Amino acid sequence: MKKYLQLLKHSKLFQGISETEIEPMLSCLSAVTCSYEKGEFVFRQGEQITGIAVLLSGCVHIQKEDYWGNLSILNEITEGEVFGEVYACLGNEELLNHAVAVKPSVVLFMDVNRVLTVCPSACRFHGLLIRNLLNVMAFKNKMLTQKLQHMSQRTTREKLLSYLSEQSLKAGSPSFTIPFNRQQLADFLAVDRSAMSNELGKMRDEGLLQFDRSHFVLY
Repeated sequence: MKKYLQLLKHSKLFQGISETEIEPMLSCLSAVTCSYEKGEFVFRQGEQITGIAVLLSGCVHIQKEDYWGNLSILNEITEGEVFGEVYACLGNEELLNHAVAVKPSVVLFMDVNRVLTVCPSACRFHGLLIRNLLNVMAFKNKMLTQKLQHMSQRTTREKLLSYLSEQSLKAGSPSFTIPFNRQQLADFLAVDRSAMSNELGKMRDEGLLQFDRSHFVLY
């Protein structure tokens, strides 16, 4: 666990908590780590969970699959990010989505009851942890609102431009790399991959953008 302390220190959940505080804190929170191979489920739709998860290494996609096998990627979890916290807090609610490792990954789990219940010693870090958890939830709500803005666009082109514009602003540059390959981007925007690829080609020919795999330049 020591090799992940630096990562945890810089994560939103542990913001303001030092490495020397984090290590004993994890023991107090009954924290455990689990490893997953590429394609392995961290959580499955329909399960109930009691642990808040933090990705220590690798990458996890939050995704949903309908009756006919159509896949939608709802979010990408990168190292240091929290996931599963809403369902862990709800306790008896079944998961609506899968969490799948898209590369070999290591996940830290913390018992939600220990996270939300301040220990008898009322240590400083515990109150800060709860406040940080609320900040994480608020930030995710903002990100969900941004995704809904992309999804609410009427056409594939408008969805692409909305998403790419946001990524450019996030990078602070017209040149940026997105975290998805073509199929993943189509799943994220809930559009047909072929139609999306055709639209990207048209926008390139019109001089709106250039791209090389996951790297884009907007004009």
